[in-house]
Amino acid sequence: MLYLLALLLHRLPLAVGQYDICKSWVTTDDGPSWEFYACQPKAMRMKDYVTVRVDPVGITCGDPPERFCTHENPYLCSDECDASNPDLAHPPKLMFDSEDEGLATYWQSVTWRRYPEPLLANITLSWNKSIELTDDIVITFEYGRPTIMMLEKSLDNGRTWHPYQYYADDCMEAFSMPARRVRDLSTTSANRVLCTEEYSRWAGSKKEKTVRFEVRDRFAIFAGPDLKNMDNLYTRLESAKGLKDFFTVTDLRMRLLRPALGGTYVQRENLYKYFYAVSNIEVTGRCKCNLHANLCTFKEGSLQCECEHNTTGQDCGKCKKNFRSRSWRAGSYLPLPNGSPNACK
Repeated sequence: MLYLLALLLHRLPLAVGQYDICKSWVTTDDGPSWEFYACQPKAMRMKDYVTVRVDPVGITCGDPPERFCTHENPYLCSDECDASNPDLAHPPKLMFDSEDEGLATYWQSVTWRRYPEPLLANITLSWNKSIELTDDIVITFEYGRPTIMMLEKSLDNGRTWHPYQYYADDCMEAFSMPARRVRDLSTTSANRVLCTEEYSRWAGSKKEKTVRFEVRDRFAIFAGPDLKNMDNLYTRLESAKGLKDFFTVTDLRMRLLRPALGGTYVQRENLYKYFYAVSNIEVTGRCKCNLHANLCTFKEGSLQCECEHNTTGQDCGKCKKNFRSRSWRAGSYLPLPNGSPNACK
């Protein structure tokens, strides 16, 4: 009976999903003991744990109050942004709130009243924790998507930044790069930083609202269009240099460089219709625990891995005291299907 229970526990990782449990109690010729497996937390909505910062100072509309209008009604500028009035304010927290009854709430920038000086805004998302992206980053804009923007990432809590993807209505003009699509990348270029024109051309503010960083399309290069061959993806994440780190971030930064124009040029006689408005940012991922934990909890203002395998630290990045007979190593997805825990001894 004990043997059957041990066998069932051993098969649990396959029954409930890959890398869901870290260990099971098994019986061997030397007696019962723990058998360890590589493990990782489940994916979750990372916007629930994020800290947001918008800069430069004064880029959020409403102080002082100002009028604005939309591209649909460019000369009916009766809308107002007023930071002192909760019904008319558009603070950064509205990018992450729940929107009741389909009514969009959004952060909004000042208008482009200082044209031709560029209208620049940075939106920085910080987790104070390494996370691994598991799905597309989706940014929803109201009143038109930017014609030029950049997505950047940090791996060291914002000390250094690296380009993640460029967006423009004309990539060559904006960034001196040819336009490319993620679905045209190959297995050797899956982590290439590219410029896309797919999300920047004017399509009407009420039609196309989202800008994506296509994580799933990059995964599909290895796992197939339906992401059914996950074993191949896990193998490549383990073996391809830099691929795992490509999907790992501690911070994300959106650099908004030019707003929606509603056409081909800026109408200087009506600058109140040019601004940025973001209603939602979706980031789906899991805590990076180096395959040493299957739980991650929010403690003392930040996410923490619940470390197994005799490891410790925010990312399970070192061995516990008295378990250092060999150097710490991250767990491995290989060999499939349970991986190698590389537990501290």
